Amino acid sequence: MRFARGRGRRGPGLLGTMARTAVVAGTASAVSGRVAEAQHDRRAARHAAAAQQAAATHQAPAPQAAPQAPAAQAAAPQAAAPSVDELHAQLLKLGELRTAGLLTDDEFAVQKSRLLGG
Repeated sequence: MRFARGRGRRGPGLLGTMARTAVVAGTASAVSGRVAEAQHDRRAARHAAAAQQAAATHQAPAPQAAPQAPAAQAAAPQAAAPSVDELHAQLLKLGELRTAGLLTDDEFAVQKSRLLGG
């Protein structure tokens, strides 16, 4: 049985699905890298400020309060920005809305850039 062109199969097919998955995974990876880089930059700036203050007063840096538990340290940056998993889920939802025709390409681009902080 032969299908007429454009009929029979629905959806993007295997290659389309693979391409979309690769784009989403690449976007999530890029976002994860940016988040890690931003966290590193904030820590470096904090340490540099403490070192400058110590050098200005010619004193050793004051001991910090009791160190936070690793879980508490991880929770603080997540409050400012969504986790990579949450961001990935939001990007997938946007893609589904665009595929379903509920978002135009322009609306999708705006929402994606808002999520990625751009």
